[in-house]
Amino acid sequence: MENLHKPYGPYERWFKRPLDFVLSLAALIVLSPLLLVLTVVGAIAMHGNPFFVQRRPGRIDKKTGREKIFPLFKFRTMSNQRDKDGRLLPDERRLNKYGKLLRATSCDELPSLVNILCGHLSIVGPRPLLVEYLPRYSSEQRHRHDVRPGLTGYAQVHGRNAISWDAKFELDLDYIRKITFAGDLKILFYSVYVVIKHTGISSDTSVTMEEFQGAAQEALKESVNV
Repeated sequence: MENLHKPYGPYERWFKRPLDFVLSLAALIVLSPLLLVLTVVGAIAMHGNPFFVQRRPGRIDKKTGREKIFPLFKFRTMSNQRDKDGRLLPDERRLNKYGKLLRATSCDELPSLVNILCGHLSIVGPRPLLVEYLPRYSSEQRHRHDVRPGLTGYAQVHGRNAISWDAKFELDLDYIRKITFAGDLKILFYSVYVVIKHTGISSDTSVTMEEFQGAAQEALKESVNV
């Protein structure tokens, strides 16, 4: 797949990644007491491992033409409660009060600072989604992986989980068409506002975001809802 994204200026070419590294390292140092407290409290609240690690797709490797898969680190917000047959209970039943607080304040994302430090993530970019979604993208939607994914992004400050998948992908593509320092700074400020206002945490049908079924299925759903 041809990479349609090209760096537009000195910021993206030379400064965005070093800035990510410096800021994530500084944040990890400053927030280390909070991270320690959340680790201990999380272990108690979740009755075990307080961390959630999941494989996510990153930027497309120019040599292989495939997304680099990396382990995303977060604090767990859901328990591992299962039914009598050993199946995980629905999300809304596993999301306890502690988990809701973490999501509302976005503190569950703090371990992802390690991903930024390692170069898996950028501070600002399209949010990394699930690996199983990769075959479901249209060729245009997959261009969201032309750039490094982000801890926060353009779609995050325009609805977060409360907007449709089509809208989310379109916002991601709008972002990668022109990446600037001023644009990233604006997204960061709006991200703080979104966290403070607790907006877009859930979709209309899920405590997080409903599963992406694929480009064709989403188009069919939209046509039915018209």
